[in-house]
Amino acid sequence: MATVVLLGTLDTKGAEYEYLRERVRAAGCDVILVDAGVMAAPPAADISSDEVARAGGADRAALAAAADRGPAVAAMTRGAVAVVQRLHGEGRLDAIVGLGGSGGSAIISAAMQALPVGVPKLLVSTMASGDTRPYIGTADIAMMYSVVDIAGINEISERILSNAAAAAAGMALAAAEFVPAGGAKPLVGATMFGVTTPCVTIARELLEERGYEVLVFHATGAGGRSMEALMKGGFITASLDITTTELADELVGGVLSAGPDRLEMAGALGIPQVVSLGALDMVNFGPLDAVPAQFKDRNLYVHNPTVTLMRTTEGECAELGRIIARKLNAAKGPLTVFIPLRGVSMIDVPGKPFHEPDADAALFRELKGGLRPDVEVVEMDTDINDPAFARAMAERLDAHYRAWAPRHVTATQGGRS
Repeated sequence: MATVVLLGTLDTKGAEYEYLRERVRAAGCDVILVDAGVMAAPPAADISSDEVARAGGADRAALAAAADRGPAVAAMTRGAVAVVQRLHGEGRLDAIVGLGGSGGSAIISAAMQALPVGVPKLLVSTMASGDTRPYIGTADIAMMYSVVDIAGINEISERILSNAAAAAAGMALAAAEFVPAGGAKPLVGATMFGVTTPCVTIARELLEERGYEVLVFHATGAGGRSMEALMKGGFITASLDITTTELADELVGGVLSAGPDRLEMAGALGIPQVVSLGALDMVNFGPLDAVPAQFKDRNLYVHNPTVTLMRTTEGECAELGRIIARKLNAAKGPLTVFIPLRGVSMIDVPGKPFHEPDADAALFRELKGGLRPDVEVVEMDTDINDPAFARAMAERLDAHYRAWAPRHVTATQGGRS
């Protein structure tokens, strides 16, 4: 029988979890109820709040007596993560569901984020209609808006919770029987933007012809983080990082940053990587009237009504070259850097609005000057979307992988069982 883990704070939402448990059982699944609340609750949980607190290195009664919400939530979050990971490792978790407001959602989502991609995760939350990034992160968490507060069973909440139970049970049953269709194809992570799509498409098709499965990530901040999370999880075992534009947003203050650690995971893991400079000619903002005042006099291009692009300056490009060199110098595995001398995006070519050769030259100069002498650099007299450039990158990654894989990839293919 498939098992659904229900994780939440029973001290405030005991009735709701009892209703949810009944509905999941009625749908044909076993249930493990885990209490992550701090205050004392009726002994309905299969794993008590005392157990969860101990797993987080704390004493629940002491946390309750201190009445300090911050340390209490932190301790129960640690414990919830540890308990959920243990249940999954023991084969006792086919899906996980939680109900919460802001505090409960923070605890539940942290535990969900600690589980591998593909484990069904459903969070019913009062926060689901706003900014969900803190709760989802790079995990495959499904959020359902509770509509009303999670405060008792009523005509609305019973419909929402009944749907959540049905969804969780369905996902758990499917997960318990799931058999991957693809098998042992190596997974390659590739990054793409609209202005680098032709390049990525050609490279992807060539790699697929050679037996790889290519996962393409839209370089919107979340895309870069998701790709690197899948590398860390052992799924992606080669990186075709064509579009490193998220670094420009991180440097200048655009809306699509992937954070300060972008472009470091593949090197830290030592997996083969081919890196290029796609869309480093631009920083991303929302609608034109949302561009910060300090940038109003810059070279701006309205990509569509909701996206405005800003050309990176010569100074910014020089700093990006230095940043990329520092990150890649730490790489432990096979690495080649490809430089398209005639433009790094579709609009960074002659006659297009972001064609600024001096800025590109500063990027190329600082990157080459900062890289370790042993890092292979390939300069081609093309723009990034030239088919020859795309094929060259794909072929180099293929060569790196074929030399690297026999020593590093096991029969479980990149960590996937």
